[in-house]
Amino acid sequence: MVDPALAPALPPEVGAHALEMASTLLQVGAFVVIFLAARLLAEVLVRLQLPTILGELLAGVLIGSSGLRLILPPEAHGVVNQAWLQLIGRLADVPSDQVALLYANSQSILQAVATIGLFALLFLTGLESELDELVAVGGQAASVALAGVLLPFAAGTAGLIALFQVELIPAVFAGASMTATSIGITASVFSELSMLRTREGQIVLGAAVLDDILGIVILAVVVSLASGAELSVGPIVRLLLAAALFVIAALALSRTAAPLFDAVLDRLKASGGVVVAAFVVLMSCCFAATAVGLEAALGAFAAGLILSNSRHSEAIHTAVQPLVSLFATIFFVLIGAGMDLSVLNPADPANRSGLVVAAFLLVVAIAGKVASGWLFLSGEPTNRLVVGLGMMPRGEVGLIFLGLGTAAHLLTPALEAAILLMVIGTTFLAPVLLKLVLSGGEALRDSQAGAG
Repeated sequence: MVDPALAPALPPEVGAHALEMASTLLQVGAFVVIFLAARLLAEVLVRLQLPTILGELLAGVLIGSSGLRLILPPEAHGVVNQAWLQLIGRLADVPSDQVALLYANSQSILQAVATIGLFALLFLTGLESELDELVAVGGQAASVALAGVLLPFAAGTAGLIALFQVELIPAVFAGASMTATSIGITASVFSELSMLRTREGQIVLGAAVLDDILGIVILAVVVSLASGAELSVGPIVRLLLAAALFVIAALALSRTAAPLFDAVLDRLKASGGVVVAAFVVLMSCCFAATAVGLEAALGAFAAGLILSNSRHSEAIHTAVQPLVSLFATIFFVLIGAGMDLSVLNPADPANRSGLVVAAFLLVVAIAGKVASGWLFLSGEPTNRLVVGLGMMPRGEVGLIFLGLGTAAHLLTPALEAAILLMVIGTTFLAPVLLKLVLSGGEALRDSQAGAG
């Protein structure tokens, strides 16, 4: 459908059918380009024994703002590929400048589909989690999460002020951008490496969920400081209480709601009942999380956790998995598409100060999360390095922070570039380093078994 808001900007001689055709071609063409690029690079990465998510991120870079500019998320800076717009214009008999007006509408639809993909991925992650194991590692997850927030936040903020003379509010904002963990990327990597149900996987998942909650609180504080409003303790306490109550309710429902869900599902006769019923629970939990001021993504994970004890959990997994394969791919490609790698060019004098700051932020961002697993993990024997590396990717969470800082005019161009490079670095390095560490561990165990 064509956005009605665009109608006044379009000339009357362009017919409604032609506009509808151009809009459809943009939307369908975007899906074709995304899936072709993602599958091609995923196949290459699989043959190199690297996680396919890395191929999807690279596919986004290839077709996004740093490459062909066929897909430009709303937050990305740049001009859409004119040859692409002209092709759509010729096919639909619509002037290319008018096709450009329809382009933003097609990108918003992509974003909506990608969001569903993220929710479905996190729902499946919760469904595959063992609740008893998740509760068992709760203390370890909490210590890792708390350290993983405080270490990069404090070191990043203090370092920017002391070493680079960055003002307080921008420094605090940049430090805050390093606190959260991308649970979507982490869950995807651990699942692909068959590590999701291990003790390390459960610790990282629990810590990533807590990281998101703490990140929301820090973001609320930073935005309040940036707006010049007086910092009030009341809203922060209410947000923490809402988060605690939401987690407690999700854990309680995971023990009690599955039998009721099964009873309803047993009575459904129409085809597709399993996936529809699962998505009703998924979206209800997303709605509830958003209503209390939390991220909808936390609700998606909680929905999977609630249904993890269902008798139909295998059927739910089978029904939802194809949706994840389709829509989560779009989510990861759009992350890559929004990354502007031109800031990596040291030949441009405008980039040099940002590159120096970026190197500092990247080191702090990696070291802070690795240290959270290495130094603050206690209890049963666990691969601490795997836990630390699993907490490393910032992904879409870091991009959200960057977008908010840019919109509020809090950041200098150099600091914007530095945060973007930190997000890019942690997002791309985490899957590679996890694969190397885990492969090295397997090789060591094989050699020990052979020696025995």
